[in-house]
Amino acid sequence: MNSENPEAVNTEPQITEKQMLYAGPRGTAVKILNRVERTDSYLDKLLDVELRSKEISDLDKSLLAEIVHGVLRWQGRLDWVLNGFTHGNFSKSEVNVRNALRVALYQILFLTQVPHYAAVNEAVEFIKRIRGDKFSGFVNAVLRNIIRTLDGIHYPNPDEDLAQYLAVYYSHPLWMVKRWLPRFGREEVEKLLTANNEIPGLTLRINKLKISSAEFLSLLEKQNIQFHGSTFIDYFIKVKSLSGISQMNIFQQGFFTIQDESAALPVILLDPHPGERVIDMCAAPGGKTTFIAEMMKNEGEILAVDKYDTKLNMLKLSCDRLGVQNVRVLVADATTVETELADRILVDAPCSGLGTLRKKPDIKWKREPEDIKRMIRQQYSLLESAARMLKPGGVLVYSTCTTELEENSEMVNSFIGAHPEFYIEPANNFVNKSVVNAEGFIETMPHRHQIDGSFAARLRKKQSE
Repeated sequence: MNSENPEAVNTEPQITEKQMLYAGPRGTAVKILNRVERTDSYLDKLLDVELRSKEISDLDKSLLAEIVHGVLRWQGRLDWVLNGFTHGNFSKSEVNVRNALRVALYQILFLTQVPHYAAVNEAVEFIKRIRGDKFSGFVNAVLRNIIRTLDGIHYPNPDEDLAQYLAVYYSHPLWMVKRWLPRFGREEVEKLLTANNEIPGLTLRINKLKISSAEFLSLLEKQNIQFHGSTFIDYFIKVKSLSGISQMNIFQQGFFTIQDESAALPVILLDPHPGERVIDMCAAPGGKTTFIAEMMKNEGEILAVDKYDTKLNMLKLSCDRLGVQNVRVLVADATTVETELADRILVDAPCSGLGTLRKKPDIKWKREPEDIKRMIRQQYSLLESAARMLKPGGVLVYSTCTTELEENSEMVNSFIGAHPEFYIEPANNFVNKSVVNAEGFIETMPHRHQIDGSFAARLRKKQSE
C-alpha cells in the first residue's frame, strides 16, 4: 500500500471475492447458470452483461457463450446421466455443485476440442474454492466414473416409454413432448426436438432507410463476412456468426439490425403504407416497430405501446441508430389503452415462446403448462383492445413466437367467432406461400423452415354499413 498517497489505491478496479471465486469462463458459466436456475432472470440478459466485460478475452467469451447455451440446451440429458452416477441424488446437490457438474459433463459429451481431464480439473478446482475438499472429491469421483463408462451410458427405453425417452435423449421437458406427440407423431417430433437443439445462425435485416441491398452486400464482402440470402425475404441475410456486433461500424451506422425472418413476416403481412397511422401494441424491444417504419419510409405515425419505460428506452435507441423518425412511444397497458383510431394495428402478443427454443434454451426449463393458460387470457384481452382502436376497413395482424395451437389458430378463430365484424385475409397474398398453412395463417416451424417457430394472422375489419 502507498502510505504517502492512500487515495492511489482506489484508482485500480477492485476485484471482489466473488469475482475471484467465479473466475474464468467456466466459473462465470456456473454463476450465470445459478442465476438462471434460482431467479426469474433470462439467459440472454445475464450473458450480455458478462460478454461486455473487458476482463474476459474474446476466446473466453466464445467458450462462455458456448457452455451456458450448451448446458441449458442439453440440461435434460446431462441431468439424466448425472442422476444415474450419483445414485439419484443429483437434484439434492447444492446449486454450485449441480452446475459445475453440468458444465464439466457438457464439455465431456459435446465439446470434442476440450480434453476430458481439463473439464474435470477445472470443475474440481472450482468446487474446491467454493465448497472445499469434501465436495471437490465428490465431483472428481462422479466425473471420472462417467468418463470410464462413457460408452455404457443408458437412456430410457423408447419401447417402454417413448415420451420419457424423447424427453431425456433430446433434452426437453416431459410435458412438452407429451403435448407434441399426439399432434405430430414420433418422426416429426424427433425432427422438431433436434431442430430446437441446433445452434442457430444470425439473420440480418438490411435497413433500406439508410443503404441499398447491393451496397450492404458489398460492405460484407469487403469485410470478408460470409453470407447467404434468406429463403423467405429477399433483403434478409444469413450469417453464421458475427463477433462484437455492437462495436462494428456498419452496425453503429444503422445499416442493419438483427431479426429472424419469423419476426419480420408479421410486419410484411401487416403491409403498412406511408402516411398511415399504425399502432404496435406490444412494441418493445422494437424490431417489428422499426421494420414498420422502414416499410412506411418514415412517413405517417407509429404509436409504439409497451408497459415498461425501460424497454421503450431500448426501442428509442434502436430508432436513433436506424434513422427511424415517425415513432411515438407510449408507456401503457395495451389492454386498456385508449387512443385515436388506427389504419393498421399489430398485436405481437406475449406468448409461451416455444418457437424460440433454439435461441433461448432456458425457456424450456422455465415454462410450465399453466403459463399457456395464463397467456391465452392476456392474448384475448389484447385482441379485444385492438378491435376497439381499429378504423372500419382497417387491418389487424395478430402474431406470436410460439408453436402452440391454443395461442395461435384457436385464439384467432375464437376471436373471429365473437367478432363477426372481422374476417380473415389469406396470408399467401403477402408472403412466401411455403410459410402459409391450410387456414391461410403464417405458421413456421424450426424443423420445417429452419427459422423460429411463429404464427401470424391478418384480419380485416368490415366497413361500417
